[in-house]
Amino acid sequence: MRKWWPLLAVCAGSFLFLLDTTVVTVALPRIGAELAAPVGQLQWVPDIYTLLLAVLMLAAGSLADRWGLRRVFLTGLAVFGLASLACGLAPDIGTLIAARGVQAAGGAALAVTGFAILAAAYDGPDRGTAISVFFAVNGLGAAAGPLVGGVLTEYLGWPAIFFLNVPVAAVTAAFARVAVRPDTPARRGRFDFAGAAWFAAGAASLVHGLTLGVWTSPMTWAALAVSVVAFTGFVRTERRRPQPLLDLGLFRDGGFTALVACAAASTLTFAALVYVSLWLQTGPALGPVAAGLAMAPLAVASFLTSTFLGKALHRFPPRVLLGSGVLLGALGCVLQLGRPSVPGIALGLAVTGIGIGIAGPATGTAIAAAAPPGRAGMAAGILTTTRQFGQTLGVAVLGIAYQSGGLTPVYVVAAACGGVTGLLALLPRKQARVPA
Repeated sequence: MRKWWPLLAVCAGSFLFLLDTTVVTVALPRIGAELAAPVGQLQWVPDIYTLLLAVLMLAAGSLADRWGLRRVFLTGLAVFGLASLACGLAPDIGTLIAARGVQAAGGAALAVTGFAILAAAYDGPDRGTAISVFFAVNGLGAAAGPLVGGVLTEYLGWPAIFFLNVPVAAVTAAFARVAVRPDTPARRGRFDFAGAAWFAAGAASLVHGLTLGVWTSPMTWAALAVSVVAFTGFVRTERRRPQPLLDLGLFRDGGFTALVACAAASTLTFAALVYVSLWLQTGPALGPVAAGLAMAPLAVASFLTSTFLGKALHRFPPRVLLGSGVLLGALGCVLQLGRPSVPGIALGLAVTGIGIGIAGPATGTAIAAAAPPGRAGMAAGILTTTRQFGQTLGVAVLGIAYQSGGLTPVYVVAAACGGVTGLLALLPRKQARVPA
């Protein structure tokens, strides 16, 4: 039983940071009313969290390779817990947004080191089982956020969704000090500050430009232009670095690139949850708890599928699992097209949850197998950055679709992206191998 202690510690930390990616969705109307925040500012409560997660994960992975996985994991728990306390005590919307940004810094450390700890701690069938459970808990954390947030918001007030994190983070840190063995840093050398700065500038300006969503505004095009320049600088910098933040050579493998694309496509579902929650509370006028329950089928389906998938990962080619999972996610969006209704949304989310439960563990296991020696942190950073950056962009892009016509355009965009990505993933090509 003790061999699964690292898995328990990692799952507890990952559940925390992923719960907070969606837990605020049903609380946004209450937060806006109590803090007198307009919609433009309110959108940054979830956006700043997912944006900084995406911006900081590559850097967190590089730091984990240099400082040690356990040390960065424990530091992430401490930062996350203290920032959660600040969120709950925030007297205005500006303070809440700033505290959410600090919370994201801790969450980035938890996301990257958690996956890397499992990849280092387990091999063979045990690794497949551990990663499947890890992704099951991840899906449960992200998808259960609306339900947990709804209950806490309705009965205890919106600050309770943040106060809950404080004791859980403290207990998890105490357990992790025992469960996770100290490790020796896998790499030495200087941290790639230039690469981290270029990537942060590119990611932040891209999301900011898409969030503005006003295509006639010079500010929108200026932000997008800055992102192009910054990402160009990032690629040029990484090509010259002997120990880059991101090894661009990995993307010469078509199989690895397909893994990353599938990871990005699967996050659109979680991005859509923001607007599903808003519609449920404005269309059918459900309360926070009822809205959370309406979205619960996604969490249940994803958790059950991932939990029972672990031992079967090595029996199928990665492209089959990835393509099938992403296509099921797209099918779930198609089932919700037309006139949205609570039963239709529940059915579609259940199908999408099955797809996420298939694609998530398969992606994680394949990327762990493809990681270069001593770069577990970097590999985890690529996976988690792709997922969080995809979700952040998804919130911005789907926000434009939602404002143009409600839920129907949101589902059209999500289904189209998932369908194309899933079909491309199924095409035969050289793939990163999943260990037997």
